[in-house]
Amino acid sequence: MSLLVVGSVAIDSVKTPFGERKEVLGGSATFFSISASAFTKVMLVGVVGKDFPKKYIRTLQNKGVDLKGLEVGQGKTFRWKGKYEYDLNTAHTIYTKLNVFQNFSPRIPAEYKKAEYLFLANIDPRLQLLVLKNMKRPRLVACDTMNFWITSSPQALKKVLKEVDIFILNDSEIRLFAQESNLITAARYVFTLGPKIVIIKRGDSGALLLTKNGGCFSAPAYLMDSVKDPTGAGDSFAGGFMGYVSSRNDLSESGFRKAVIYGTIMASFCVQDFGPNRLLSLKSKDIAERLANYKKHVQF
Repeated sequence: MSLLVVGSVAIDSVKTPFGERKEVLGGSATFFSISASAFTKVMLVGVVGKDFPKKYIRTLQNKGVDLKGLEVGQGKTFRWKGKYEYDLNTAHTIYTKLNVFQNFSPRIPAEYKKAEYLFLANIDPRLQLLVLKNMKRPRLVACDTMNFWITSSPQALKKVLKEVDIFILNDSEIRLFAQESNLITAARYVFTLGPKIVIIKRGDSGALLLTKNGGCFSAPAYLMDSVKDPTGAGDSFAGGFMGYVSSRNDLSESGFRKAVIYGTIMASFCVQDFGPNRLLSLKSKDIAERLANYKKHVQF
């Protein structure tokens, strides 16, 4: 089944207590597509500048990502620089330079408009609405957001939520959006706006899947003894989730629960190295082995 992601492709510079890397491949659509490509074919819509390294284009193509929707704009590529303290759940932004991403207006190639699965990564909700208007209704639509859009464009975000099936965000974001401290209560508020499923990312505490009909599934994070860089972990989770769902074409609650586990597994690989390096070297057997270990961790 076809899977489309619309989001950012960026160049990141990151410092953590465990090292530092400059000018590495980043962006929400990048992490999502590399993660999802472990399960299915991915089409990417985004924009980069003339300075975007050709080696990164080859990196994405080597993972089977369809880049017909990746524009090359006049100017420089979106750049982000950040650092983490020992609390790796919180990123401290040093700078964000939107560059060509500032005027990004997604152009959906004709063959992409029939995609059966769509993920709207973390971009302006007005652009997410534009994408939705240009699509022939997919079987499943999921979206992400961030604090900036929640506070600056709440009404546009609510319009997006009327059109999506799954809302994926982290615990601090849903608390801000719903103005509720309790995650269950916050999810109930989201359900009134349209989505049938809410997935709450909780960093090293795992993920929570809640359904409009009262279903609840809590998945712990995979236990790690070495974490180098959490950048992109949330997008890798979403990529694993949507990649698995689209590969199985299973929209049952049990299918979504399994997808949360695969999202968790993919996020655990992401944090083991800087940028998407560990995801890029993944083999199918690595995923299968980690899944088997994960089952041992959670069974009782």
